[in-house]
Amino acid sequence: MPEIANFVNHGATQITPATVEKLLRQMPLLKMEFTQIDAPSHPHLVRQLEFLSDAVEDVAEGAYKELPYTALTQAVFALMYVHKKVDIIPDFLPKMGRADDSSVVRAALIQNEKAFAKYATFLGMDWGSITSKP
Repeated sequence: MPEIANFVNHGATQITPATVEKLLRQMPLLKMEFTQIDAPSHPHLVRQLEFLSDAVEDVAEGAYKELPYTALTQAVFALMYVHKKVDIIPDFLPKMGRADDSSVVRAALIQNEKAFAKYATFLGMDWGSITSKP
């Protein structure tokens, strides 16, 4: 997983405030798109995407101010990556198509586990229900 973590870290360095604003404008569509993901091999993916979406929105709206900037940019990168139509493994491939998406999301969650666990507590959520496991 270090290669994926490095990929996420590099991608997160490219995130700017303008990138975050653009993502926020697309967020209602993205959230709807994420609910349509059919990935039985990655049963936590949709919930993880919803969690990261909520975190980005709450930070941007000022409702939550404790998330480190690195966690925010990695969350934004992960959401954008999953939304991309062309990525490392094409999404239309049965069983494998969402493996890269899940890995990118998990890398963002794992690298920022303490910060996201604190955010989950803020929401009154059980961090275990989000799980950073595949």
